[in-house]
Amino acid sequence: MATRTAAALHEEARSAYDAFLKECPTSQLLARISDKWVGLIVSALGQAEDRSMRYSDLGRKIPGVSQKMLTQTLRSLERDGLVTRTVTPTVPVRVDYRLTDLGSSLGCLLSSVKLWAENHFDEVNTHRESYDQTTATP
Repeated sequence: MATRTAAALHEEARSAYDAFLKECPTSQLLARISDKWVGLIVSALGQAEDRSMRYSDLGRKIPGVSQKMLTQTLRSLERDGLVTRTVTPTVPVRVDYRLTDLGSSLGCLLSSVKLWAENHFDEVNTHRESYDQTTATP
C-alpha cells in the first residue's frame, strides 16, 4: 500500500467537501455566513473606527435586530472564531466585540456584497416592478 503525505491527505479531505450536499459541513457554514444578521454584524465591525464595537453600539447600528438575535448571532460568530468578545469589569460592565483575522477575511467579502446591494437596489427594484406588472393576476 502506497503511503501519502500529510499534505496529500489534507487535500483529499478538503476536496471531499461539497457545499451542494446538505450534510456537508461547508454547506452548514455557508448557511451561517449568508445569514442577514451575520452580514450586517461583520460589516459593522469591519467599518468600526477602532475595529471594535460595544454590544449596545452594534444594536443601534443595525436597524431591526432584536437583542435576542444580536446575542445569538454574536455567540455563533464567537464560536466559529470570527469574533472575539472582551469583557471589561467596570460599572456597568463593558463588552466589546472585534473581528478576528478570520472574521476580517470574511468581512471583506460581505462588505462587498453589502456595497453591491446598496449600489444596485434601484436596478433590482425596477426589474421586480416590471416582473410584477407582467405576471400580475387580473
